[in-house]
Amino acid sequence: MLKGYEGALKDLDKVHVFDPNSPFTLTIRGDVKGALKDYEGAFEDLDKANVLDPNNAFNFIIRGDVKKMLKDYEKALEDLDKTHVLNPNNAFTLTTRGEAKRILEDYEGALEDLDKVHVLDPNNAFTLTTRGNVKKVLKDYEGAL
Repeated sequence: MLKGYEGALKDLDKVHVFDPNSPFTLTIRGDVKGALKDYEGAFEDLDKANVLDPNNAFNFIIRGDVKKMLKDYEKALEDLDKTHVLNPNNAFTLTTRGEAKRILEDYEGALEDLDKVHVLDPNNAFTLTTRGNVKKVLKDYEGAL
């Protein structure tokens, strides 16, 4: 898989030469750099993309995801909150945000986000599992089951 990311990065670098101010290319390149554990390079691209397009919800998702990779869940949550404001019905954002809240032991907040995801995507196995784990921590054993 890493070789695929390395190949993708080579291609994205070529695109970047032609259009160095493309927020989309910078966001995708930042995502790939994060996957390759080049966190400094990832944030360089993601921050530049954010300056060029401060309302790009996708960029905030990727930035939050890279921050989660670094286990900086509070900072990840800041970006995910911005994404949520821009796109409040995005199931992926709500799931990621709920997971970050669970890790930070904000179980009620996590459950609120995960319940919204469940309405949007009732068959999402990851959401159901995470909701069940949160309900277990809150001692709602029947709800967890």
